[in-house]
Amino acid sequence: MLDERLAKRVEGLLSRFQEVETSLGDPAIFQDPSRYRDLAQEHARLGKIKDLVQKIELTSSQLKENEILLKGESDPDLISFIKEDVDTLSTLLTRIKAELESLLVPPDPLDNRNVIMEIRAGTGGDEAAIFVGDCVRMYQYYADKKGWKCELLSAAPSERGGFKEYIMVISGQQVFRLLQYEAGTHRVQRIPATETQGRVHTSAVTIAVLPEPTEEEQLNINLDDLRIDTFRSSGAGGQHVNTTDSAVRITHIPTGVVVACQEERSQHKNRDKAMRLLSAKIVEEKRRKEQQEMAALRSSQVGSGDRSERIRTYNFPQNRITDHRIGVTLYHLGEMLEGDIDELAQALVTYFYEQKLAGDENNQ
Repeated sequence: MLDERLAKRVEGLLSRFQEVETSLGDPAIFQDPSRYRDLAQEHARLGKIKDLVQKIELTSSQLKENEILLKGESDPDLISFIKEDVDTLSTLLTRIKAELESLLVPPDPLDNRNVIMEIRAGTGGDEAAIFVGDCVRMYQYYADKKGWKCELLSAAPSERGGFKEYIMVISGQQVFRLLQYEAGTHRVQRIPATETQGRVHTSAVTIAVLPEPTEEEQLNINLDDLRIDTFRSSGAGGQHVNTTDSAVRITHIPTGVVVACQEERSQHKNRDKAMRLLSAKIVEEKRRKEQQEMAALRSSQVGSGDRSERIRTYNFPQNRITDHRIGVTLYHLGEMLEGDIDELAQALVTYFYEQKLAGDENNQ
């Protein structure tokens, strides 16, 4: 069952669910398309909360039944079977509660925004570049599980495998909500394939997560403020790539922001992709400065994912992944690298929302 803290929060939402359902049943609602859309979205979210509460109640009931069976059972085989079922149900209950807590975090206007994710090799040379490739696959697998789409903007392959840098756009429902806290420094500890003495090396990659601006947010960038250079693409891509100046580098002179793209054979397409990335970086910098100018700096910077902050460690010898911000350690690193990171992503959403609430209360 739900603890007192969760039960109190859920009670009001389930009451609101009935109100929204009644409003949607009123034929007059169709005369106001905007209100109908808002209510429909709220109904969908509250409906998920209701379903999860029912799942928690059912799973809790099944656990109690198994615990009662254990007390009266003497057959070793049946005891072993019931204990396995108890472990499975306990794990399921933990996951459902984590998902519920995440849903209890109110929607944010940025939740469904496309994100531009930049993954770069840090300390560790070739091993860091290989880990960039591992992270790219992890997020692509996660995107597949969530039904999201990934679009490559730019990549710089490493000669020994992986990438020195990989930039992609990820789009879909709740993309920014679940990926925003991936920003920061990710540290990996493992024995590289090139290591002959079996020593564990420590490397790092940095990840930035930028919400892609909407058409309304995009700045009117003055072309006179841009320096656009073209050059020949490097790496794989065929003869055409190596003989034409299709790659594009754009410098925004007022801010010093530099972006580049060489993935497309068309210079025009590379320029369009580079401009998307440039716009996102400039808008994010503008948003960051506005937040700094406001008094709510503490709450806005909680979990901002500063690249200098080590947020997570991936320890291969111990099959361990530790998120240092929320103090969570999990021992299924292999599964997480296959894209099974939803449990951690949901926990981060809940944690930083509660941190924000605590900060707001302290500032009152």
